[in-house]
Order: sequence, then structure tokens, then C-alpha cells
Amino acid sequence: MQGIANAIVVLWGWRRFAVAVIAGALSALAFAPFGLFPVLWLTVPVFIWLLDGADADEGAGFIRRLLPAAVVGFAFGLGFFVAGLWWIGAALLVDPGFAWALPIAVLALPAALALFWSLGAALARLAWIDGWPRLVAFAVAMALAEWLRGHLFTGFPWNAFGYALTPLPVMMQSASLVGLWGLTLAAFFIFAMPVLLIEPGRGARVAIAVALVLFGGNIAYGWWRLSGGPDPMVAGVTLRIVQPVIPQDERWEVAKPDTIVGRYVTLSRNGAPALTGVTDLIWPESAFPFLLTDHPEALSAIADLLPRGTTLITGAARGERVIGDDGGELIYNSIYVIDDVGEIRAAYDKVHLVPFGEYVPFGGLLRHLGLRQLIALPGGFSAGESRRTLTTPDGSSFEPLICYEAIFPGDVVAPGARPSWMLNVTNDAWYDGTPGPYQHLAEARLRAVEEGLPLVRAANSGVSAVVDAHGRILAALPVDEIGTLDSGLPAPLPATPYARFGDWPFWGLMMVVLALLGVRKFTYSDGSL
Repeated sequence: MQGIANAIVVLWGWRRFAVAVIAGALSALAFAPFGLFPVLWLTVPVFIWLLDGADADEGAGFIRRLLPAAVVGFAFGLGFFVAGLWWIGAALLVDPGFAWALPIAVLALPAALALFWSLGAALARLAWIDGWPRLVAFAVAMALAEWLRGHLFTGFPWNAFGYALTPLPVMMQSASLVGLWGLTLAAFFIFAMPVLLIEPGRGARVAIAVALVLFGGNIAYGWWRLSGGPDPMVAGVTLRIVQPVIPQDERWEVAKPDTIVGRYVTLSRNGAPALTGVTDLIWPESAFPFLLTDHPEALSAIADLLPRGTTLITGAARGERVIGDDGGELIYNSIYVIDDVGEIRAAYDKVHLVPFGEYVPFGGLLRHLGLRQLIALPGGFSAGESRRTLTTPDGSSFEPLICYEAIFPGDVVAPGARPSWMLNVTNDAWYDGTPGPYQHLAEARLRAVEEGLPLVRAANSGVSAVVDAHGRILAALPVDEIGTLDSGLPAPLPATPYARFGDWPFWGLMMVVLALLGVRKFTYSDGSL
């Protein structure tokens, strides 16, 4: 192992870059749908050893001193994001007119995300201290880089590193305490630990013990938290989730509204003359290829479908007239609550839109250059004003999450009264046959653990599922399977520490770790600890 470490440390030029890319790409195996997290005990040490060798010439300026480390971080991140997110390019093949943008999705987006890892590696190298403290500096700097990736420029925390510690329910329970970002801080340190196996000194042995305690403690806490058995179910609630698997190239063909609505109605009946016993019928994101309020016959069909006491919760596009001289109409990606007489009782408009999917950033300029969003809607969707909790006619409340709104930790529940459950309607048909739908499910279910709220997912195609407040999947429909899913509704848990305090525990941990690192830097200059 020492020989391997030495060989990696002395790599230079394109060889260093190539090894970093390969190690980063292999690291993607730790995430859904593979979940092979032990691979990180091989690849993250490579990252550390490459940073060990990222020295600049003596007397180099500040930027030049950090540049070798920044390049290593960029290369590792590039491999990681290309291997983990290549499937995003599949959406561009639905419409041949977007095929030209495939290299941008497959290479340019990962390169942009890799810049955050480049920053993290440079910051880590800035605080580099030989021995175990460099692993602490690495974990703090990279966790900060991942937090920035999840927040800057609307944020894109997809495959954040902390998900590597959550392939199983028993491993994801600590998210109820520290959230995704706390897990991310722990993950970078835990998976860097093998570096210390070849380093002498009491400090290295203590650091190894700390990493093992963190990893084992995470599993032990999960085992304890799950030891109470299955979550209770809410009395008197029966959900029916419809997964129609409508091909993406048909979903916005206005010439087929009756066909698509008929498909939903037929599937909802599930071969029976009525929805006997179903209290909540759920259809996925953008279920209709038209504005529902412009088609009263569709609302009539819904009223005919729903028996007394049954509520339809469905994704739909919502139009709103603009008041003023110019007139026009704003279109929102929304969720409707519709009662058994076909009346729309409540609506939520998606707040966190997908750049280039639902709208074009810097719209006027980029549209002038010929760019448009993937969804064939002139002008794209407009963003809703704020998160809000919806209430069904029977008085139960739920938090609506449309598509990738479910991937943002700490931003899935509106302020105010706590809801009873979360609903994620989505359309992962853009990415059928790729890891995308499985990664989306993995990230959404961690929100259930963080918030202590059950999660219901309705996908056009993807993974429709019912997840309890501990992140356990109680029932699911596989990708590409047309059908319905009947299930009860799991009960919510009391608000978790993360639900109450958000990312403050994460920042507290960061401050404590930085303080310890500072003490080590200025106190133990002889390297004894």
C-alpha cells in the first residue's frame, strides 16, 4: 500500500490528471442505482495522495501554489460528475432538435460542477498539514464546496457526497440529526481514513478510531432508530397512485387530450367500476397536455370518476392572465387538489424550476441566441412565489414537491404548521433506461428521514412509491411499469432535530472541526499528535 501511495504522490502532468479522472469516475459507483459505497475507501485515498503531490515550486505566488491542487480537484470532480450524471443527456434525445446540445449536458455541466470540487481541493491544500490533520482539512473544505454547489446559482445538489452513506435505511437515519450536509462532512473524512493505515503515530491511530466510530455509530444509531418496527398507518386513508408511462414525445400533444385523459381515467379505475375505498387518487406531474381550467369537460370527467369523499391530487399546468396593457398569460407547473364534484380546491405553483428544462436563464438574451427550454412551451414556465402547504377537503395537509424540488435539503417544507406528509409528483420519462430515476428516488426518500415525514411519489414513469418517515419503501411501481399502486399512508414522526434546526448542526460541526484543526496547527508543531 505504501508503494501505491508513493507512486500516486509523484505523478505529474497528464498522468496525474488521468488518474484523478478515473478515480472520480469509479467513485460514482457509490451512488444509486449501484450503492457500492466501499469503492470510496479506494478512490478517496487516491484523491488525498494526489493532493499530497500537488506541490508548487518554492516561492510561487498564492495562485500558483494552489493551482496544482485545484487541477486535481477539477479532474476528480470531472470524472465523478460525468460518470454520475451522463444520463442527463438522454433528455436531449427526446426532441432531435436538441441533439446538438448533448456535449454540453454530458461534458460542460459536469465540468461546471467540477469547479466546486476544484475550489474545495484548493481550500484543503491551503490548510494542508502533514498527517491526520490534512484529512480533516480535506473533509471540511470539500463539504463546504458541496454545500456551495447545492446553493449557488439556484443550486444543484444532485449526488451530493453525503448520499454515499445512505444506500440502506439503517445507514440514513443520522440525516434526521445533521441532514445531508452533515453526512457529507462525515463521508469525506470516513472514506479518506485508509490513508492513515500506512502512517505512523498516535494521532493517526486516534483519527482511524474516530472514523470507525463515525461509520459504526451511524449504523448503530440507524439500527436503534428502526428497532421500533414499522411506522403506524393513518386510519381511514387509502392512496391510489397512477403511473401511466406516457411517452415523453406525446405528453404535450394537444391533439390527444381525450386520449391521455381517458388513459388516466381507465387506469384509475383499475378494472373496477368505481374507486371503492380510495380516499386520495394521485396523478403525476403535468398530467394534462392542456390547461385544465380551459377544458370543463375534463373536470366533468374527473367528477364522474371520483366517488363521494375521494380527492384527486394531480400535477397540471396552470394559467394566469396578466393584468395590464400587454395582456398575455403566465403558465405555472402546478399541483391541483380537486374534490369529488370536479372543483379545484387548492393549487401550488412550482417554485424551483429546472434551468433549460422549464425556463431559460437570462431568457431574453439566450432566447435571442436560439436557445429554448426542453418543454415545448413558448416562454417557458413561470416560478411560483413561495413554498406552501396544501390541504385536502378532509382536512389533512401535505407538502407538494414537483419533480426535482425534492432534492433540496432544508427547503421542502413551508414555514408554519407542519404537514402530515409530502407528495412528490414527477416525470422521469425523460431519463428512462438510465440511473436518473433511481437517483431521484434515493434523494427524495432522504428528505423523509430529514423531516420525519412520510413521502408519496407519483411518477409518469420513474419510481412511484410510498416511503415512511424512516425512509423505508413500503410499496413501489418499477420504472416503465404501467399501473396503479394502492397503499395506506404512514403516520408522521415528531419533528426531527434537522426539521427544527436545519443546517445549524452542520455549521456547528464545521466550526468545531475548524477549531480543532487550528489548535493542532498552532500547538503541536512537533508532529506528536
